[in-house]
Amino acid sequence: MLTKEFLVIVSIVVSILMVIVVNLVRLRNTKKPAVAKKIILPPIFMATGGSMFILPMFRPTLLELISSVVMGMLFSVILIKTSKFEIRENKIYLLRSKLFLAALISLVALRMIGKIVLAETIHIDPAQMSGIFFILAFSMILPWRISMYIEFRRLKKQLDKV
Repeated sequence: MLTKEFLVIVSIVVSILMVIVVNLVRLRNTKKPAVAKKIILPPIFMATGGSMFILPMFRPTLLELISSVVMGMLFSVILIKTSKFEIRENKIYLLRSKLFLAALISLVALRMIGKIVLAETIHIDPAQMSGIFFILAFSMILPWRISMYIEFRRLKKQLDKV
C-alpha cells in the first residue's frame, strides 16, 4: 500500500518536473508569435482533470474548496504580473521574464510546503488533498490565462487598426 509520505514525495517530484516543463515551454513560446489558441487551450485541457471529482474521495469540504479557490486566485496575480506581451514586426510576442521563473518556483514551493503541512498536521486523505490542490492550480491558471487572452486581444485590435 502507498503511504502518505510516498505520495507527498511523488507529488513534489511531479511539481518540480512541471516547473521545468512549464519554463521550457514558456521559453520556446517567447520565440514564436503568440496565438489565441495556445493561450486558451491549457485551462481547457486542465479542466478535464475535474473529472476526478466524480469520485467522492477527491471532493474537498466547502471550506477547503473556498480556501483553494481564493489562494489560487491570489497566486494568479503573480503570474498575471509576470506575463506581458509586446508587438514586434507586426506580430504579438510573449515577453521573456526572469521574474516569471522565480514566481513559478516560489508558487510551486508554497504548494509543496502546503502539502507537507496539510499531510502532517491536518491528516487530510491524499486523494482529497489532490482535489484541493487541483482546484488551487486551476483557480490560479484560469484567471491568468483569461488575463493573457484579454491582453492579447487588446494588442490584436491595435495591430488590426494599423
